[in-house]
Amino acid sequence: MTPTVVHLDEKGRLRPAGASAPVRPDRLAEYLAREVRIPERASDVYVYVHGWQTPAHTAARSATRLLRRAQELTAARPDLYPGLTAGYRPWCVVVSWPSSSLPGPAGYRRIRDRAHAMSKPGTGQAGHVLGHLLGYLDAHRTDPTDAAVLRNRNGQYLHLLGHSFGGRFLCEAVQWAADTPTGPRVLGWRNPADPRRPFTVDSALVFQMAAPRNSFDTMFPALFPTDERPAAPLQGPLVLTHSRWDRATGFWHLRAEGAPGIGHSGVGTAPVPQYSTRMLTLDQPYTRRLLDHRIVNVDADWRFRGSRVSRLSPAGSHSDFHHPESAHLLASLASLSR
Repeated sequence: MTPTVVHLDEKGRLRPAGASAPVRPDRLAEYLAREVRIPERASDVYVYVHGWQTPAHTAARSATRLLRRAQELTAARPDLYPGLTAGYRPWCVVVSWPSSSLPGPAGYRRIRDRAHAMSKPGTGQAGHVLGHLLGYLDAHRTDPTDAAVLRNRNGQYLHLLGHSFGGRFLCEAVQWAADTPTGPRVLGWRNPADPRRPFTVDSALVFQMAAPRNSFDTMFPALFPTDERPAAPLQGPLVLTHSRWDRATGFWHLRAEGAPGIGHSGVGTAPVPQYSTRMLTLDQPYTRRLLDHRIVNVDADWRFRGSRVSRLSPAGSHSDFHHPESAHLLASLASLSR
C-alpha cells in the first residue's frame, strides 16, 4: 500500500511538492480529481494528518506501517474483526504540513500557533482544503443502502486518522464543511433532520491529540449531534488515546497552555457524553459496548511509554503509538463501522 500525499503550506493552502505557487481555491476540485485516485479494490479510505516534527516521508511511512499492521492482524485473527470478513483493504491519503520547529516550549508554541492560524477560518485555508478533500472522497460514493453507514458500490468506508496537532486539522476540516451550507458543497451527512446532508464519517481516531482538554467545548462545539443540532457531522465515534508518559502534551502543553492536553490526560469537558476505557491487548476484542460512544477516551499508559531514552526527551512518548495494539484499535473501529 503506497499512500497518496498532499501538501499544505504555512497558510494551509494546497501546494504540490516543488510547486512555486499553491493551487487556487477554484481549482481544488480539478487538482484532486487529477492527483487523488481511490483504487477500486480499496475497502476503507483513510485521511491521515500527522503531528509535530514530522516530515512528509515520515508521515507516509507511519501511515503505511500502521495500516499494514492492521491488515496483518485482520488476516491472522478474523474472529476478532467479524465486520471485516469480506476483506480489509485500506488505502490512505496523507496530509503533510510544515510541522518542524526547535524542541522545547518556544518550538511547541510556534507550531501550536501555526496549526491554529492554518486552520482558523478567515486566516488559514487548511479547513477549507481538507473539507474539499473529504468532499472529493465523498463524491466517489453512491447512496448507502443503510443510512447509518458510509459505503458505495465498492463497499468503501471513510475514516479519519490523526496524530498530535493533526487531530486539530481534522476537527477543523469537518466542522468547516458542516458550517458552510451556502458555500461549495463539499461534504454532507445523512440525518433525518437535514436531508441536505446524506452521509456521515464512519470513525475518527486521534493518537495523542495536542489540544486543550476542553477543546470540544471551546474550539469544536459543532462536531457532535445534540438535541439542538441533530445534523452534526460526526455521527460515528471519535476515539482519542492518552498517556501520562506524553511530555509534549503534558509538561510542554502545561507550560504553553496552562494545563495538560488531551494526549496526556484525556478529554475534559465536552458537549456530549464521554466513555473511558483502556487500550486492550491483541487477544482482547473491542466490543460495540466499548467503542459505540460519541467520545471514547482510551488510556494507553501501559503501552505508550516510550523507550528509556525517549522518556527523557522533550516529547516523551508523544510519538510512541506505532504498536500492534494501536493497529488493533484501528482495525476494530473499521470492523464495528459495518
